[in-house]
Parts: sequence; structure tokens; C-alpha cells
Amino acid sequence: MEAVQSRVVAPIVQSPEFSGLYSIELGGTADDLTRTRRALQWNFILAVVISYLLMSALFENFFYPLIIMFSVPLAAAGGFVGLKLVNFYLALGYGTSQFFDIITMLGFVILVGIVVNNAILIVHQSLNNMREGGMAPRRAITESVRSRIRPIYMSSITTVSAMMPLVLAPGAGSEFYRGLGSVVVGGLLVSTVFTIFLIPALLSLAFDAAARLRKIFKPAG
Repeated sequence: MEAVQSRVVAPIVQSPEFSGLYSIELGGTADDLTRTRRALQWNFILAVVISYLLMSALFENFFYPLIIMFSVPLAAAGGFVGLKLVNFYLALGYGTSQFFDIITMLGFVILVGIVVNNAILIVHQSLNNMREGGMAPRRAITESVRSRIRPIYMSSITTVSAMMPLVLAPGAGSEFYRGLGSVVVGGLLVSTVFTIFLIPALLSLAFDAAARLRKIFKPAG
């Protein structure tokens, strides 16, 4: 659509034969694509809000889900990296590229519901270690990562392996879902690697800040 606007519509509008009595509007499928793109942008924000509120209800806390949601920007960055690598792969092997189309945008919405699972495992197990095991916050976080890192990597590897045919397999119709697969694979890989470090660090800082606030506002005597 940008190419049509810049290469077709703009020269016509700037031509001397085109007067103010006329106007050009793109309709039909073009309008549908524009509306769908705008709807998906709001759907991504809505998915983030719904995920946060749902986790807040399950944790009965508004703070821990906020820490978990830090994995979403990592996934979004990984999604763009995955799309860039697929474009590099296609340019080398086939001389084509994968556009940022509607189905590719849908991959970012799907990522919101996938990447938070790893962070949920770490935060939930840390809270269980503190409440049921009586552990100190930092030890609880360390034990949580140690016990949950294996299922986290197992689930991530199986998901990435299942999505790889969408990214690499050639054939008729593969261009429709290649973008979605590259976004999900890239986002999940980057989020899995960095969530193991980021979420425990943020959770430890949160526990330390909460302990200091309790000391400051603790009533005397």
C-alpha cells in the first residue's frame, strides 16, 4: 500500500492535469487491510492487558504479574530478530523476502500468551519456596530457577522444533505462515534465554525493596 501511495497516487496528484475538483481514495481490499492492521495493533495491547489482569487474579497480587510482563518486550524484540533472520535466509536462497503482513503481526499477539509461561514458573515456584519451605527470598529464587530451568527449556525446545517447519519448509503457501513462525520462534528463543536472568534479578530487587520499605515504615516499639 505504501508503494501504491508513493509510486502511483502521489505522481497523479502532483500532475498538472489533476485539479482540486478530483480526489483519490483507495477502497475495497485496501480498506480491509488497513482496518485489520489497526485492529491487530489494539489486539496486541488488549492481549497484554488481559494477560496481566488474569495473572493478577490468579496471584491475588498486582505486583508479581508486572514482573512477569517484562518477558513480553524481550519476546517482541526476538520476534523482529527472527523476522530479520528469515529475510536474510530467503534473500540468500530464494532472492525473495518475508513482508510484515497481517498474519506475521498475529504472531506477536500469540507470543504474549506463550512467553509469560516461563516467567510464571519462576515466580510461582519462588513464592512457594518462601511460603511453604520457609526459605529466604534469594535462596527461594535460586532454588526456583534450579528446579524449573529443565521444564522451561524442555517446553521451549519442543515448541521451537514444532514451529521450525513453518519457517524453513518450502512449498506452495509457505509464505503465508513463514512470517508467523519466524516471529514465534525468534521471540520464544530470545525470551527463554533472557527470562532465566532477567526475571530472577527483577524479583530479587523487588523483594529487597519490599524489605527496606518494611523497615522504614515499621512502627517504633
